[in-house]
Amino acid sequence: MNRPIFCLRLLTIVAALLVLAGTARPAAADGIIIPQPPIDQPIPWRDIPLAIKYHRVEVTITDQVATTRVDQVFVNEATFPVEGTYIFPLPEDAAISSFDMWVDGQKLEGKLLGRDEARAIYEDIVRRQRDPALLEYVGRGAFQASIFPIPPKGERRIQLTYSQVLAQDNGLIHYRYPFNTEKFSARNIPDVSVTVRIEDKSPLRAIYSPSHAADVTRDGERRAVASYEARDVRPDRDFDLYYSVSPDAIAANLLSYKPFDEDGFFLLLLTPPVQAATDEIVAKDVVLVFDVSGSMDGAKIDQAKAAAAYVLEHLGPADRFNIVAFSSATRLFASAPVESARVADGLNFIKGLAAQGSTDINRALLEALAGVDSARPTVVIFMTDGLPTAGETSPDRIVANIGANTPKSVRLFAFGVGYDVDTVLLGQLSANHRGVAAYVRPNEKIDEQISGFYAKISTPVLVDIQMALAGVQVEDIYPYPLPDLFAGTQLVVAGRYRQAGVADLKLTGTVNGRPQTYAYDGLTFVERGGNEFIPRLWAQRKIGYLLTQIRLKGSSKELVDEVVALSTRYGIATPYTSFLVEEPQMALGPRATASPPPPGAFDLGNGAPTAAPAARSGEKAVESVVVEKALQESQQAAPAAAPGAAEPALRQVGDKTFILREGVWTDTAYDASAQQSEKVAFASPRYFELLAQYPELGRYLALGDQVAVVMAGRAYVIGASGATDPTGAQPASPQPVNTEPAVSTPAAPASPAPAEPSGAPPVSPAPADVTPTPAPTGRLVCFGAPVVGLLGLLVPAAYVLRRKR
Repeated sequence: MNRPIFCLRLLTIVAALLVLAGTARPAAADGIIIPQPPIDQPIPWRDIPLAIKYHRVEVTITDQVATTRVDQVFVNEATFPVEGTYIFPLPEDAAISSFDMWVDGQKLEGKLLGRDEARAIYEDIVRRQRDPALLEYVGRGAFQASIFPIPPKGERRIQLTYSQVLAQDNGLIHYRYPFNTEKFSARNIPDVSVTVRIEDKSPLRAIYSPSHAADVTRDGERRAVASYEARDVRPDRDFDLYYSVSPDAIAANLLSYKPFDEDGFFLLLLTPPVQAATDEIVAKDVVLVFDVSGSMDGAKIDQAKAAAAYVLEHLGPADRFNIVAFSSATRLFASAPVESARVADGLNFIKGLAAQGSTDINRALLEALAGVDSARPTVVIFMTDGLPTAGETSPDRIVANIGANTPKSVRLFAFGVGYDVDTVLLGQLSANHRGVAAYVRPNEKIDEQISGFYAKISTPVLVDIQMALAGVQVEDIYPYPLPDLFAGTQLVVAGRYRQAGVADLKLTGTVNGRPQTYAYDGLTFVERGGNEFIPRLWAQRKIGYLLTQIRLKGSSKELVDEVVALSTRYGIATPYTSFLVEEPQMALGPRATASPPPPGAFDLGNGAPTAAPAARSGEKAVESVVVEKALQESQQAAPAAAPGAAEPALRQVGDKTFILREGVWTDTAYDASAQQSEKVAFASPRYFELLAQYPELGRYLALGDQVAVVMAGRAYVIGASGATDPTGAQPASPQPVNTEPAVSTPAAPASPAPAEPSGAPPVSPAPADVTPTPAPTGRLVCFGAPVVGLLGLLVPAAYVLRRKR
């Protein structure tokens, strides 16, 4: 090429890049404002001149028709007016029937864009601004409108209203609000809320949000409100809500997800009525066993008495109860459970108790169990604030003694008060008898914890639950074993499945001693795709289960390896892998060498780091159990991120986890030692060709301009010109590869991967446009090189001076 022409082009490119570096970045609430700053006021791309004062969403869903009302305020913190284009990415697969936009009380004209038109806008912004963030919304439509200038330090209130008909799939109705555009905000938002009011002609059953910890309040069988509120946050995921309507006594709804190269994942929601009929409620016995040793004196015993009183006052008419107070001796209200008509006597018994003596756990439980009726479901609520100090003090012998004297009808729920409790003992007692252990920390109130727990388990409608699926093979199910089902609650079951298909579910149990069976036909386990949050939710539950097994039964190489494999694959920090999060530069493939284990860790002999044996009691022991329990009972899939990191080194996108290594967001399923990769230049024709073939790729590319990702049997390393593989592997010619994750989950062997996903035509690999021609050495490339360098210094300096003014 003619040198002057080449130099001229080079200068043009450099000048363009410098201008792009000074372009304003979009600010966003639920929609995105892409500002158009004055030419004489360049703003760095990473500066956002618009802040968000609040973001409130009100949703009304009546018989599957959802009306969404959005209210938000933008504040222009710049020193000049800002105008721009407002883009609202529509919910995926939404059939929008109307869309109105109001700005400061005036209706604004806008345009609904189809997917193709919206995609063109997103891609154009990527090309011009060199930022792939909007690619996450490829595959969605959009609403577009122009925003009038916002004066310096001024505000703009934007209100939106749109209506859509919600689709029903596998018996579940899905509502989604595009919340994740908030991640563009430079700072946290002071006030964020979403309120969804649901009303239907048929009884509402499952109401579930996998994305946010929404509070659900039911008003009878046909109305409910799901609400989410937060302060000083920056939402980074869409708000999802599922609900079902059903006349069945117990509704069963299925969600599933199947990657192309491994076994599938499912989530089963089992929901009884809010209020069960009298003949559907299981009559039970409740035995309160609580500690009145000297350490309980003061506020603790007062709260314990209040908790016991709450339980007695909320017994069902057919329920029975007993009370066992213990210290170094025991004091029984009765030798066996008595009718609920004697609640007043029980309350008087509780009032007369005083705190004194030591703690004989073994004797207290044995005497409480001696009066249990093996023919009736029995709930034992056991509360203590100390270690066994009297009578039998060996935890192992206590567990053996209780096990030998506890009928199968007993569910034992242990509450440890404070930190001076034996978490292993309480955990084993509960786990062995189909209960759970919970802990009341020093800053929490005993009566609030126990009364909240009892409110959930006060009306059982099905006990000794078993489930069987015909047509699809399932495994690795959590929780295990399945707990009893209670009115007004919801049982969420997560597991794996081998092959896709249609299955029939049979749910069995007992009601007041009578066998009961519920049948559900035609549950569809998808063949490909589905609900992407399920794998991570399943992994959280399994890790919680494994950690509990390690704590209660002791560590083993197999259990630790399984925890490490799952936590690495899904980016979940554990006592065994938290240091991997803190040191993200580590390779994740099998050739990786582990960094030095954290303080207190030891080596199993194969280089795998393992946490030191945990203490049985104390603050750390209790807090560890709280974390395990939260994982086991997960309702939402938590985002992958390094704890406390301002810029997370781990991110979860769909069913994939990415780790930031040497500036490249790297798919944890990418194993450079076993996979060959195709290198693709950012924003090149090949880049957009891949995006057209795999629209879901947009979400991964939105992480940044340098991404290594495995898609449909191939690995792609995408980056700026000259980018290198983050693992240091040599580039190879692109070809189909084995995409089994670098760290596989032992519980579920991978299924054979198809060569290409169905419906997607194969794309012949194009030459990677990534490596520039090396410049000759020993002489000046062109006369413009000094000018380029000068521009590179002067433009940033001018900007800094302007900012200071």
